[in-house]
Amino acid sequence: MKPLAERMRPLTLDDYLGQQHLVGPGAVLRKSIETNRLPSFILWGPPGVGKTTLARIVAHQLDRPFFTLSAVHAGVKDVRDAIEKAKGQRFFDRPSPLLFIDEIHRFSKSQQDSLLGAVEEGVVTLIGATTENPSFEVIPALLSRCQVYVLQPLGKEDLIHLVDQALEKDEVLKTKPITVEEYDALLRFSGGDARKLYNVLELVCHFQTGEEPMLITDSLVAQLIQENLVMYDKGGEHHYDVASAFIKSIRGSDPNAAVYWLARMIEGGEDVKFIARRMIIAAAEDIGLANPNALLMATTTLQAVQAVGLPEARIILSEAVIYLATSPKSNSAYAAIGAAQEEVRRSGHLPVPLHLRNAPTHLMKKLDYGKNYLYAHDYPGNFVEQEFLPEEISGKTLFSPQSNASEEKIRQFLAARWKKRYGY
Repeated sequence: MKPLAERMRPLTLDDYLGQQHLVGPGAVLRKSIETNRLPSFILWGPPGVGKTTLARIVAHQLDRPFFTLSAVHAGVKDVRDAIEKAKGQRFFDRPSPLLFIDEIHRFSKSQQDSLLGAVEEGVVTLIGATTENPSFEVIPALLSRCQVYVLQPLGKEDLIHLVDQALEKDEVLKTKPITVEEYDALLRFSGGDARKLYNVLELVCHFQTGEEPMLITDSLVAQLIQENLVMYDKGGEHHYDVASAFIKSIRGSDPNAAVYWLARMIEGGEDVKFIARRMIIAAAEDIGLANPNALLMATTTLQAVQAVGLPEARIILSEAVIYLATSPKSNSAYAAIGAAQEEVRRSGHLPVPLHLRNAPTHLMKKLDYGKNYLYAHDYPGNFVEQEFLPEEISGKTLFSPQSNASEEKIRQFLAARWKKRYGY
């Protein structure tokens, strides 16, 4: 059987809840639908406010061919195949078919480029759905050819209406003796997401069996949800828990766990750019000088996933995650900048020693700016010992190499030059 959210999906604008500024009497989108003069447009709003539902209602009411793609799974080939199918559905003066792309912000530039010609030529009317600001996530050439309609979060009264309507009209729930006494926990666990609200309600109602009436209270909902519902919430607390587990698995050199948490984020709908940015931080903070190439790998990964997009981006992310997890670890650079910042906060803004100051004017030279500075390249090995810290903290050690092959070379480099000063 279909999930409750699918069973309760409205089929007409009159049954559609919320977004009256777009679909209410005389509103812009309703007028476009009623006149059958529909521009390409992008629906921008938080999860669970009805973006996909609205797109399907538009197709249903206009009786146009309707093609759907998910940016999570579709590649450039899928886009081109959909456009070819749409071309085959165009007859004489009939309006163009509708092409709906869910999570369009997850399309790479090349994927979005592949849409341009079909949209511009009217082969398809594009409907995109996104939770991210299209100004940043949709290429300008495509954005300029689309209207952007902003969907607002559903209010408390709207969400309560959805619960009551489901208990009253759903083919399964209306046969059960269920009464809602308290709504707060249902709404809290749904986070304003209508789809998630239906999922929570359906899970709770599943525990009503036989003829025994069920009274839904906040405590009952909290108990059943915490025991049974496993969710990855892109915008909530669990989102950060999974991201934390991901980073700690990389830090702990466990590629199996790191790839698992990567998969959890991808399957949960996480933005690949967020994942790649976290990997850049891990490469600098946890691997650092033990393997400087890790930072290059992570940075290149961000560029690559932006260019390719899902689903192929998962392969790039997997390769990079395994590389990071199996790299030697060091936080010496992280510790050094932390120690340096702490020293600045402790000692304040100490004056730059005169010999390190630049002297572009005659007056500055008279004030001994740059005097006695020793130019390293004039000395054997391109090194000469001199003081580079302010006098008040002269000789202080902020960076300490750790025990790994790469930093052992750094340790030997410093020991050969600074000797007793650095204590090697």
